[in-house]
Order: sequence, then C-alpha cells, then structure tokens
Amino acid sequence: MTLTTINIEEVKSSVDATIEALQQELRELNHEIWSNPELAYQEHRAHDTICDFLEGQGFTVTRHAYGLDTSFEVLSGTGGRLINFNAEYDALPGIGHACGHNLIATSSITAFLALSFAIRKFHIPGRAQLLGTPAEENGGGKAKLIDAGAYKDVDISLMAHPGPQTLYPGEEPCDGIAGTLMNARKNIHCEFTGRNAHAGGNPWEGINALDALVSSYNNVAVLRQQLLPDQRVHCAFLDTPKVANVIPDYTKAFWQVRSPTLKGLNTLIGKVRNCIEAGALATGCQVKIDEDELYTDVRLNDTLCERYHVHMGGYSRKVLKRHEKVLTGSSDIGNVSYETPTLHTMFAIPAPTTSFPHHPTFAAAAGTDEAHTEALIVGKSLALIGWDMIVENEMYDVARRQWKEEILRE
Repeated sequence: MTLTTINIEEVKSSVDATIEALQQELRELNHEIWSNPELAYQEHRAHDTICDFLEGQGFTVTRHAYGLDTSFEVLSGTGGRLINFNAEYDALPGIGHACGHNLIATSSITAFLALSFAIRKFHIPGRAQLLGTPAEENGGGKAKLIDAGAYKDVDISLMAHPGPQTLYPGEEPCDGIAGTLMNARKNIHCEFTGRNAHAGGNPWEGINALDALVSSYNNVAVLRQQLLPDQRVHCAFLDTPKVANVIPDYTKAFWQVRSPTLKGLNTLIGKVRNCIEAGALATGCQVKIDEDELYTDVRLNDTLCERYHVHMGGYSRKVLKRHEKVLTGSSDIGNVSYETPTLHTMFAIPAPTTSFPHHPTFAAAAGTDEAHTEALIVGKSLALIGWDMIVENEMYDVARRQWKEEILRE
C-alpha cells in the first residue's frame, strides 16, 4: 500500500475504531484529571495518571521531560514529518478546571493515539509527539519547553481549547472556531523602596513607597483612555502597609500587560514602565522593575484552519475557519506558533449560556460526558490533520509557506 492509494475515509474509519475501543479508558482518564485539579507546576497526579495510561497502551514515556518535573514526552513512528500535540492539565486556584484543561489533555491524548495507530496500521513514514505542557495558566510551561529544545524538530503543532458555543457576545452559537486570535502578554513586577518615618510625628522625614505605588497605578489609569480596544493592563498590589501610622518604605505590585500583537505589546510595555517609573520619580522612591513570562500572540495558519474545518465537518460539526476579532485572553501556545506552523482551535462544549472559561459554571461543564464526547471528536479531527500534514506534501508546503509569511508580517 502506498500513500497515494490510502483513502482518507479509510484513515477516518481506523481512527474512529481506535478511539471507540479506548472510549471508556479515556473517559476515566479525563474524569481523574478533572476531579483532582492541580495548579501550575504542581500537576503531579495528572502527570503520573497520564504517563501510567500511555505506558499501559504500550508507549515509552519520558517522565519529567526537558527539566520540568510535571512535563512528559511520548514519541511514536519513524522517519517522515513530526506532528506535535500539546496536553495541558493545570487548573485555576479555587475554581478547578474552569478553563477545561482536562479536555485539552483528553483531546490531545486522543489525537496522539489515533495518529500513532494510523501510522502503524498503514505503514507510513511519519512521527507523532505528545508533550505534557504544564503551567499554561501561570508559569509559561511551553516557553520553558521551547528553551529546552522540546519543539526543535516539530514540523506541525496542534491542540484545541474548549469554550462556550458563543465565544463572542452577540454572535450566533457554533461548534467552534478553527483560528482564534489571542493577545500577547507579559508580566511586570515592580518594587518601590522609600524611607520609614512616623506618620504623625515627622512624616516629612519619610519617603512614601505607598504613594509611589498609588501614583503609578493612577498613571496607568490615565493611560487607559489611549489604549487600543483590545489592549489590557491588570494590576495586583502584593505588599502594602498593614498599619496607618508609619510612612511605608516598601511596596510591591504585579502587572499583566496584553496587546493583540507582539509589536504592540512591546510598545505598551514601554508606556507602562514609564508610568511606574514616574511614580517613583514623583515620590523620590527607588524602583526595581522585572519583566517575565512573555506569551506571544498566536500566528494563525489558514491551511491548518481549513483542514480542521473540513475534518470537523466530517463529524457533523459546524466550525468557523477563523475569526478576526481578538480573544483578549492569552496562551503560551502563541510562543509555539512562532517556532512552527501551529493550530490552537477553540471547540464548543455544552454549557449554560452565561458560562465562560474561568467561571465555576464552566468548570462544571468541563466535567460532563457531553464535553468529553466533544473532546474525542476534536482529538480525532486533530489526528486527521496530522495525517494530512504527513502524507500531503503540497499541502504541508503551503502551510509552511503561510507560516513564514505570517512571521515576517509581524
């Protein structure tokens, strides 16, 4: 059998049969992750549960991969192109899997299994990689994996994120959006240092670090009227005075800055830094500013979006190929999209009409049988895209060219 004689419907039938045979085990795996939410870089139970499951399917698993204790890697196949699937499984404080990362893990594991068994059955050159990517919510696990070389040989990267049936307010419900723009994001940590004094006795001897922090916050508040509609700046005061009768000599804050493009983010970061430094200058404080956890914007790939649209249609799911509005959240999959052609699709799960990721109602929806069913369908569609990218040389070349053009456009 040659690549040209293998019909995609044969492959789809094989994928369907493979996942049907594993449906109950995958449901138990999904439920185990959902029932035991763990925060960034603490996903030890999820890591071990997934690794145990994959070893039970006959795969060799590298645990604690690339220097991250809760990452793992599984590889299958030989020769040919390498298709990467990303499994996320970290949760949110207090509200568990309110971003549905249990479903991300389930869909990516499903995709890896389906493509791996199809490669084996049809004896084609090609490889699949499943990466456990911890700490997407906070911590930038994929960025650290990139630095460690986890994606250096990857030809195509694929994953899917759950969401509501109406992702953008006022629009018609659908089964998902193949290509969704997301904001670039970066963190700013600032510490102001002044001088203590008695607030009632000799306040003029003090240098007020709280004034510096409040001034910087107000400076950003003034800046907001010049922000673009999709830009965001958030702040948390981490260390402030606990008594009122002392001029404080120290305060600390944490900022997150978002913009639709990496170029726009860099410009906005400079403006926010100026606001922070102005607070220090106005009060006479010293300020220390550190930046970390860059999440880039997501570079969309029209070929991968189109193939997802086609394959989800094969399962009677109606998805949009792409959306031009920016989803103002951020993800470290954006960093991957600067390394290789990437698909980060959004798929709809049944949920209350007012439900949205990062809300307790979405956590409940992410644990249902109906959501699991959607994750399996998405996983099978991702596997079929992986197949396309392995066997369809011209299609792969187009996807690669589009990716290069997207990177240069930035």
